Amino acid sequence: MDWLGWKRRWRAFTVNLNPPVFLMILYAAMAGLGGAVLKLPLSTTEPIGWSDAMFTAVSAITVTGLVVVDTGSVFTPFGQGVVAVLIQLGGLGVMTFAVLILSALGQTVGITQRMVLRDDLNRTAVHDLLRLVRVIFVVVLVCETVGAVVLAFVFVPEFGWSHGIWTSVFHSISAFNNAGFSLYSDSLTRWQTNPVINIVIPLMFIIGGLGYGVVSDILSRVGWRRYSLHSKLMLVGTATLIVLSVIGVAALEWRNPATLGGLETTGDRLWVAWFQGVTTRTAGFNTTDIGAMHDTTALMFIILMIVGGGSTSTAGGIKVTTAIVLLLATIAFFRRRESINVFGRTVGLDQIFKVMALTTTAILFLTVGTFILLLEHDGLFLDAAFEVASAFGTVGLSRGVTGELNETGRAVIMVIMFFGRVGPLTLGFFLATRIGSRVRYPEGQVYIG
Repeated sequence: MDWLGWKRRWRAFTVNLNPPVFLMILYAAMAGLGGAVLKLPLSTTEPIGWSDAMFTAVSAITVTGLVVVDTGSVFTPFGQGVVAVLIQLGGLGVMTFAVLILSALGQTVGITQRMVLRDDLNRTAVHDLLRLVRVIFVVVLVCETVGAVVLAFVFVPEFGWSHGIWTSVFHSISAFNNAGFSLYSDSLTRWQTNPVINIVIPLMFIIGGLGYGVVSDILSRVGWRRYSLHSKLMLVGTATLIVLSVIGVAALEWRNPATLGGLETTGDRLWVAWFQGVTTRTAGFNTTDIGAMHDTTALMFIILMIVGGGSTSTAGGIKVTTAIVLLLATIAFFRRRESINVFGRTVGLDQIFKVMALTTTAILFLTVGTFILLLEHDGLFLDAAFEVASAFGTVGLSRGVTGELNETGRAVIMVIMFFGRVGPLTLGFFLATRIGSRVRYPEGQVYIG
């Protein structure tokens, strides 16, 4: 069969394919290709197994940051570059990147591509997607460039020009995309009191975690009243979670000698509390020993990781807006209200159903994942739950058990990372078949509670 024949078959295949399913195939293909490249001798300083290569590739394309081998010592500069490219593709969105290439080549982006792009960006409509893609590209380019330049003032004096610049670029990409990958085994602990690291890195993953829709609103609209309801909820929710998480880390770990309590000054403790409180929902960087934290702090981190960041962002989790709508729906129920009203707008019933479906799917993933992990690693309940929540939220924090996982445990974490990035609802789209309801039944009473 000639090239045109294959092209026609591929077009027919993609047209008839459900966009969420096609999105899953894209991400799986990129993970497989990335794992194959990382397995090459050119990518590593020592031979690694297929499990190591695939786990790293999945963790990178899903912008998670969980690692089973040390990125800085096991991978060569070429291998580290492959990891950085996978992180960029995963954070930017595989379909977003493809649309950028098509636009640059002057190719028309058809309705099929727009539908897949809509699911990749977690949007509800296909209109104005190309403008959002351009905004995404500009925001990514500016933020990562500025971040790398500022970080160079820390890394270049310490490591020299070549290694210092590469370290700055790699950590800038990793930070903005909420990946949490670091070239050092202790992550950023050696710079735990450095003001530049403590300001630039969190600022980057906060912007990346807000979501491109919110950033577009801020750049194109002047004044709070002109922002969309989604942007208002994201900004208020993110600010609230940052304040609560930082205060929570400081209060729970202040006297722990293995974390904040071991630091000399109050200022040093505040820097670490700030960094670790902010990074928990989205990025997997750490400036203190996560495994040495109290169980209460670990439980708080699990909740924050499940919440995650914003829609159309580089972060995972059920999303901040989902948690807010779930909370508002609960309050509305207890106040016997028939609708959810916030910031002068009403949240539609379809959105509430979506929130319920997403939350239920997340709970199932977390429960089943933790259960299977405990079958293989009994006696580590908190560590297993922490690992699963980190994978689902594509955060990348760990209490030190990632490297100890067996093949089954790694497979479980890889699956959870994958669906945590592509979206739990994608599985629902994959299994569901829409059937129009032709019959309406009388309403029945179900006793709940």
